[in-house]
Amino acid sequence: MRASSGLTPPLIVVGSGLAAYTLVREWRKADTETPLVLITADDGAGYSKPMLSNAHSKGQSADDLIQMSATEVAERYQAEVLTRTEVLHIDPTTRTLHLDSGEALVWGQLVLAVGAEPIRAPLEGNALNRVFSVNDRLDFARLQAELEGARQVTIMGGGLIGSEFANDLISAGFEVDLVAPSETLLTGLVPAEVGDALRQALADAGVRFHLGPLVSRVDRTEAGKFQVSLTNGQKIPTDLVLSAVGLSPRLDLARKAGLKVNRGIMVNKYLQTSDPSIYALGDCAEVEGLVLMYVMPLMNAARALAKTLTGEKTAVQWPAMPVTVKTPLCPVIAYPSRGTGAWQIDGSGANLAAVCRQGESIVGFALSGERIKERNIWLKAVPPLLAS
Repeated sequence: MRASSGLTPPLIVVGSGLAAYTLVREWRKADTETPLVLITADDGAGYSKPMLSNAHSKGQSADDLIQMSATEVAERYQAEVLTRTEVLHIDPTTRTLHLDSGEALVWGQLVLAVGAEPIRAPLEGNALNRVFSVNDRLDFARLQAELEGARQVTIMGGGLIGSEFANDLISAGFEVDLVAPSETLLTGLVPAEVGDALRQALADAGVRFHLGPLVSRVDRTEAGKFQVSLTNGQKIPTDLVLSAVGLSPRLDLARKAGLKVNRGIMVNKYLQTSDPSIYALGDCAEVEGLVLMYVMPLMNAARALAKTLTGEKTAVQWPAMPVTVKTPLCPVIAYPSRGTGAWQIDGSGANLAAVCRQGESIVGFALSGERIKERNIWLKAVPPLLAS
């Protein structure tokens, strides 16, 4: 067991995504002395995860997305970076992390930035190895390798990620079928009219939609191709399946350590878990009941936590931060309503402005096409995500 290379117990961050690296960048600005250990299950390369869903049509490889290698991270932030390392157990009593290498590390402060993992749809068939999900850069590298020589791609899921990949792959010249149980796209993020505007734009570009049924099977055919079976009996020939049915916060480590969990690892406005020496950040964290798996809330929270960890206790305050859907065929910006108001739709075709009103207040908006230029107008009208 070791505390660190020095006498001061380190700040240990588990994870190497945008949340973790934003945190350590901001934290190191104020603290250049405390030892820092980063533990990651992958290669530790720093990159922007949102870029994964529109990189293929730009001709970018997984390596093209790398902004910093693990070695560069270690040098820039005076950190020890343990790559391809799993944390097996957290012991809050002794403040010890147990690693798959057999090593045990003692922390001074601990941040869990372990992210979320893809939800696995219950499928049958003999070709489930043709079902891929993209949750990190290495997943994207595997997908790109499989896309070599492929022509037909079936996407499961009509949410943000499924829609973005449909836009990207159809723009890259693939044939795309999208299957989702919803009646339109971006359900829960935008009203149906805006989702339909995006669906129509993607359909005009060649995406074939199968809205209503679910995928039930993926099988290899006698001709060596693959077949996707839907719950309505329809069969779709394909070369591979991309599953984008959603993400679920990673909770196992926290749960086994006795930390309080719900939809995410439960934290207060200071991102502190039920153990005062452990914090959670990013896609894995449930902040005052909110789980927001988007870039702006994540970066905002990382900056606040950096101050807290250096002695300036700072609550997370989330102003109104809309979600940008990267679908150039029909760009969408949304600030989902958390109220019970009614949507009012203005515009036609792909160019829509939807506003959700609850009494005299505006509690949400969604913009598509040319109307995304109105983003700042509506931002001033909606309430913050999380006030102090």
